Amino acid sequence: MIFLVVFLALVIDKLTDWRQTVQDDGPWLRLLEHVEGGAASRREPWLSLFLLVVLPVLLLGLLLMALEPLAYGWLSLPLHLLVLLYSLGRGQGKRELGPFRDAWRRGDDEAAALVAERDLGLGATDAPGLLRAVEAQLLWRSHQGFFAVIFWYVLLGPVAALAYRLLALTIEHAKAEAIRERAGQFRHAFDWLPVRVLLASFGLVGNFVAANRAMLADLLHWGIPARQLLAEVGPVAADLDEPYAGQAGIGRLDSLAALLVRARILWYAAIALWILFR
Repeated sequence: MIFLVVFLALVIDKLTDWRQTVQDDGPWLRLLEHVEGGAASRREPWLSLFLLVVLPVLLLGLLLMALEPLAYGWLSLPLHLLVLLYSLGRGQGKRELGPFRDAWRRGDDEAAALVAERDLGLGATDAPGLLRAVEAQLLWRSHQGFFAVIFWYVLLGPVAALAYRLLALTIEHAKAEAIRERAGQFRHAFDWLPVRVLLASFGLVGNFVAANRAMLADLLHWGIPARQLLAEVGPVAADLDEPYAGQAGIGRLDSLAALLVRARILWYAAIALWILFR
């Protein structure tokens, strides 16, 4: 059922707008507002994190346990699909990158900087630095919006996928620094293994020697953030050239996007083989 759920989620994501409907964060955001409004949240950030992440995950686990014995577990398939769709990343990456790509292709650095700040929340002191920041965000959004979610869903099921997304939402929307800090610690732990599997995938579908050389020193380093690892290894694995201006810069983004597509295909094949032979 795991491969079927992943396949259906990808088909729905590509061919329909249902993901945006499923990804209604309104009820959870109201819970966040209520939790942060309480006096206990300022004194006990761990309690707030329990209410925001652990409690919904526990409720999902109990519901899945109730559905699994029925109809050989097939009644739980719609719930698996809904949770996986909800757990995928927010927004439309290609659509949000469109205005930046247009400005960069024209060679209008000022417009590209304004668009990057408006649409992507990015800034840099020079044009090459801005493009590197966009590349890093492209890699990071693909990881936290797709690869990490799929990894934990395949490994531990919808409970782990939902926990990852709720941690990401907490980091993004919580106002209390203490809550964001603790959620960040948990997400760092969630990111540690899947980001290294993704980097190994980059080596298999990209420049194997260069990618392995770039990540070997930090392969087992616990403290290095997943976003930093991706920004360092991704461009190397894509075998990007140095030119940044104009169409050459767009070519760098296209090469990274192609690398991510090849990594996705590799993951689909690996999941299918794992399901087949386990």
